[in-house]
Amino acid sequence: MACPHASGVAAYVKSFNPTWSPAAIKSALITTAHVMSHTKNVDAEFAYGAGQLNPLAAVKPGLVYDVDEKDYMKMLCGEGYNTKNLRAVTGDSSTCTSTTNGNALGLNYPSVALLVKHGISFSNSFQRTVTNVGKSNSIYKATISAPASIKISVEPDILSFEALLEKKSFVVKIEGVAETSILSASLIWNDGVYNVRSPIVVYTQKS
Repeated sequence: MACPHASGVAAYVKSFNPTWSPAAIKSALITTAHVMSHTKNVDAEFAYGAGQLNPLAAVKPGLVYDVDEKDYMKMLCGEGYNTKNLRAVTGDSSTCTSTTNGNALGLNYPSVALLVKHGISFSNSFQRTVTNVGKSNSIYKATISAPASIKISVEPDILSFEALLEKKSFVVKIEGVAETSILSASLIWNDGVYNVRSPIVVYTQKS
């Protein structure tokens, strides 16, 4: 029943925000979900996703992580698609070149799943961009929740918006050593009204 529920909530959010892209709607569903406990399920976010859907909050999420067609094409090229494969998806004359290559971690998605080697020190950074769909004048502050074995930092950790649909970018850095198979963390942007939560999962493969 997960798909019908998510589809219904997405349609509900779309009815209030008819100009939003599918990516913006997905972002609203993810960042406003009720948090579930990773201590009660060994597979954590890989079992329950971002959490329990919250339709009322998703209508007004405050910030959204938006993605357009070019972003997806850049990711596909970086993940191994050649021009022939890409055109089979896009149906046009798009091409993959060294300048168009991206990767999955760089996609402007509202959550992060980072694969690292078990017991080996790691450090990864990536950029995200949020669009203000809340209040025209607002200041969001970042809060990090993470287990002791990893450190997550955000730069800048304060985002100031003066207008609706204004965009702001920031860089997230994750570093540490993963001694367990799944580590659950999160980044929350809060302006005193909206709570915009991005799940972060670090998971391992044994070397």
